[in-house]
Amino acid sequence: MEEIAIEVNHLSISYKSLKAYSIKKMLLRGKSNKNDTFEAVKDVSFSVPKGEIWGIIGKNGSGKSTMLKAIGGIFSPDQGSIDLKGHSVSLLAIGVGFKVNLTGRENIMLVGLLLGFSEKEIQEKMESIIEFSELGAFIDKPVRTYSSGMHSKLAFSITAILETDIMLVDEVLSVGDEHFKKKSMDKMRTLIGDANRTVLIVSHSIPTLKELCSKVMWMHDGEIRMIGEPGEVLGKYKEFMK
Repeated sequence: MEEIAIEVNHLSISYKSLKAYSIKKMLLRGKSNKNDTFEAVKDVSFSVPKGEIWGIIGKNGSGKSTMLKAIGGIFSPDQGSIDLKGHSVSLLAIGVGFKVNLTGRENIMLVGLLLGFSEKEIQEKMESIIEFSELGAFIDKPVRTYSSGMHSKLAFSITAILETDIMLVDEVLSVGDEHFKKKSMDKMRTLIGDANRTVLIVSHSIPTLKELCSKVMWMHDGEIRMIGEPGEVLGKYKEFMK
């Protein structure tokens, strides 16, 4: 019987809709109306066996990143449950997890501690993370001064070197210069080659998902449209998006 690494049951997540209401209208309306909420994820259930690499695809606004952030502990669900079976998890996404007024080096320590590593373990891998990131002197400058590509390099380097049982990757493989993209893909191939590591990759890149993933989940309007073999699911998705 296969061991489950991620179990999601009846997950629902809603946002308050940011419509342009005047303060007067908001006061007169009193309690918020159900129409003021946007259902990003709607009653989603699935299980990912340990060691599998799943891709998640869907048009913008389909709930992919919201669901990934919930699995990573960034968002709390309105309904349902997420069970990681005691496994450690890291979320690799632009704009998540960094304190912009701290330096890159300080953020490595902070993120490592949040992932459950000891200060000694992080210090032992600090230079490897910095070397992989290729940030040079910028590692001791505030993250607010980083470009999106530099942010991506630091985020990927931390996750790649401080390895966790479950890796959640949100579009980061498509950010950065061509040299670093290739380096990231090579490292990702190595990481997912570990039969004990479970990976979820959110991406719009069909070739990336086809190459790396054992299964693909297609999300549409907050719901799961299809889960299956990469070739079949991605083929259906391409037809749908024409």
